[in-house]
Amino acid sequence: MRDRTERGQRIVTAARELAEAEGWDAVTTRRLAALIEYSQPVLYSHFPGGKDAIMTAAALEGFGELSTALAAARAGGVAGVAAAYVAFAEAKPALYDAMFTLASELPFAQDDTPAVMQEAYGGLFAVVEPVSGSQDAGALTEVFWSTLHGLVTLDRGHRLSPEHRDERLALVVARFGARGD
Repeated sequence: MRDRTERGQRIVTAARELAEAEGWDAVTTRRLAALIEYSQPVLYSHFPGGKDAIMTAAALEGFGELSTALAAARAGGVAGVAAAYVAFAEAKPALYDAMFTLASELPFAQDDTPAVMQEAYGGLFAVVEPVSGSQDAGALTEVFWSTLHGLVTLDRGHRLSPEHRDERLALVVARFGARGD
């Protein structure tokens, strides 16, 4: 069983590395099989859904890594978590794409949302809830998250002026770090 788990992890790791280097379009089962010297049937035995299943596994790993980054930044409050979120997205753009765009079958904000995704959301909630005041902490956390996601996405797409980048993040922190009574 350990060998099977290690093989599965090797496949996901290779996919992530290739995606970060060349984008997810470059990740194919044929190319992965050649890179890690497994046959395509071995890849499919681990991930019957092929590339989509591999990408989903990578996305779930990403949520675990994001959760860890947010937890480590929690002592810095809203500012620390916001900076950690943006830094994560910048450091791992292909993984971020898999998490939020490409692995579209992942259920967000539902009863069957995977625990690792709930934990990542919890990292945001943990710093927003104490400053939510009379506002619904869940709704405010969703707006905080969507604001960070929007900034990351628009920055990556070169849709916002680079000279205002730090100021934009400071404005988000000021708004969400302020008590919402």
